[in-house]
Amino acid sequence: MVLGEALLRTVLNFMTTLSNNDIAQAIYLTSKDKTGHELALSLKNVVSFLHRRRLLNKSEEILFSLNKIINDEKGVKIAKVSSANKLHEQNKKEIIHLFKKRYLAKDVIIEEKIEENLLGGVKIEINNELIDLTLKNRIYKLQEYLTTKYE
Repeated sequence: MVLGEALLRTVLNFMTTLSNNDIAQAIYLTSKDKTGHELALSLKNVVSFLHRRRLLNKSEEILFSLNKIINDEKGVKIAKVSSANKLHEQNKKEIIHLFKKRYLAKDVIIEEKIEENLLGGVKIEINNELIDLTLKNRIYKLQEYLTTKYE
């Protein structure tokens, strides 16, 4: 038995319920700093383990968690930006600069999504935080302020 698979089994055997995060963390630990044949063998063992545990149907969620672990290790943050129109390069640079400072990140990757139903503004999701700067949200906040202020 390969050390990577042994570590994976040891970590996962101590857990009564396997969360996607726990599995992703175990995969990360078993494959960290491996290359070439060692990495290929480690990943083959991971797939075999997931197959035996009937967890292959959770592979998308596990990969999402694994990607987050790797990004956290590298100091990379993913900003999901939704807007009505494509962002200008200057706006992207400002967003990247702002979040590098805010989260002390080495890099910020913008995943841009065009939502035609937005009237204007942007919605940014980063680090389990939602920043809603859309026109619809601003109008709602103004309405909320006016109705509570003058009642």
